[in-house]
Amino acid sequence: MKKTTGRPQPFGAAVERDRVNFSVQVPSGRSCELLLYRKGKEQPAARFDMPEKEGIGEVRFLAVEGIDAEKYEYNFEIDGRVSIDPYVREITGKEVFGRERDLSAHQIRGKLVSPEYDWEDDRRLHLRWDEVTAYSLHVRGFTKHSSSKVRHKGTYLGVIEKISYLKELGINQIQCMPVYEFEECQKGKINYWGYGPAYYFAPKEAYAAGNSAVRELKDMVRACHREGIEVVLEMPFAEGIPVQTVLECLRFYMLEYHIDGFVVNPYTVPWEILQGDPFLKDIKLIRKDDAFQNIMRRFLKGDENMIRDVSWALRRHSAADGKCNYITGQTGFTLWDLVSYDCKHNEANGENNADGPDYNYSWNCGVEGPSRKRAVTALRKNQVRNAFFLLLTAQGTPCILAGDEFYNTQKGNNNVYCQDNETGWVDWSRLKTDDTLFTFVKELITFRRQHLCLHREEELKGMDRTACGVPDVSYHGESAWQIKDEVSSRQLGVLYSAAGPGDQECFIAYNMHWMPHTFALPSPGKGRGWKLAADTQDGILEDPASLKEQKSIELRERSITILTGTEMKEKADKGKGRKRA
Repeated sequence: MKKTTGRPQPFGAAVERDRVNFSVQVPSGRSCELLLYRKGKEQPAARFDMPEKEGIGEVRFLAVEGIDAEKYEYNFEIDGRVSIDPYVREITGKEVFGRERDLSAHQIRGKLVSPEYDWEDDRRLHLRWDEVTAYSLHVRGFTKHSSSKVRHKGTYLGVIEKISYLKELGINQIQCMPVYEFEECQKGKINYWGYGPAYYFAPKEAYAAGNSAVRELKDMVRACHREGIEVVLEMPFAEGIPVQTVLECLRFYMLEYHIDGFVVNPYTVPWEILQGDPFLKDIKLIRKDDAFQNIMRRFLKGDENMIRDVSWALRRHSAADGKCNYITGQTGFTLWDLVSYDCKHNEANGENNADGPDYNYSWNCGVEGPSRKRAVTALRKNQVRNAFFLLLTAQGTPCILAGDEFYNTQKGNNNVYCQDNETGWVDWSRLKTDDTLFTFVKELITFRRQHLCLHREEELKGMDRTACGVPDVSYHGESAWQIKDEVSSRQLGVLYSAAGPGDQECFIAYNMHWMPHTFALPSPGKGRGWKLAADTQDGILEDPASLKEQKSIELRERSITILTGTEMKEKADKGKGRKRA
């Protein structure tokens, strides 16, 4: 090996056959050396000086020729301190999640990563926002629980093993919590979520089942794309990170890993800068927003004065502002806990229950925590189904929290940032015990996908845009075309006109009051009538009952009903319909 003239760009280590270029930012006046290690060794085999006089500005660079990159690892030593390359593409020494390692003792080193990978003509999917049903997961926690029954628990490959499950549910986008190389051990606790400073360009080694996180993350993306599932990465960069670094990082994952989108923090990097970047113009940029969540949680539990806010939340079009609709997320209660706890129970976090959101807009249905009372359990399950109705009948892009579709619980902990255990992991045994909610959600996702009026590509305007005589969206109550929106009202009817040929109009009645209410039925058009398509109690109906010329419908307390339009010449179905097996 010999040192030779290098290039200042790109930052990091660039492997080129038997030559590797190294470039790193070093403050003026400080010494810098490149350390090369034999693979797996904790003592440098070679050192190369990177003097300031040979650099440009604060950038030091050199190239090493005659090196077999697969047999070496590297670090930098800056002013006598061993340092990981901020642009390192992969790290070794952190294969075990939560094990503390000493960088100063060379126990952590950078890998020299070859860019070669057989993508097999893989491309980003470019699904339309309105076609997406997203699913938020933690790569480790999604399959780490023993009940997941996957071979490679807690890894990228574990996610691959669950792709058939995701497809059956109807998911076509996964949103992954941080998969970059973050430090798990912080102040005596486990940083399970991965927020904070990190080596953002390196995929997390502990999430790999084998010896290459780079390859396995690419394997996961490629496998998801084959099945029509987009991969979105959450990138909550730490405060103070240069905007330039953020843009470089997002472009890197988009180009190198074929990532379909990113969830970013607009308070760390200005949203306008991200949207204006030419490389990110055709990628999904998503920002967290609690507006939909808080409105729907309050409506679900029966708060007053919510009708106008709910009307807005149901018609909001997420593609315009980069926001997904979610009722639960990683921060906060799971959906089952949302209907089982009034207060957070984070004592296990060791912060005297002072951490985590104080305002959850939850309701325990009469008993705090687990209950054997049948009435309480039945009410909770009813509320969970209502929540899925609210999420999946709203315009925009819905996002489901992993495990919510089978009552996953965190036992009232609404901030499991340090719970790398069964509290923070998804418990798949609850699906085996009771799969009725899974079936309910799966059929509701299918129903949504089949009815274009429930997920229009363009924003609703309250105008007749298809010359059908009815606006694209209208609101109703006890009287057609009139909503009861005073403070005490907890009920709303919404009519969506058909989005085009082959689509059906849908009338959805929401009654979140603890009392039954009657809704007037607006006319679906000349020669057309209504059929009962779905409700909270029975889910999607296989044999929908015709309402003939019925002018109104009564909803029981805390329930939602969906009606679809049909030609009156069809023979009216009798009976109440039966649930799909």
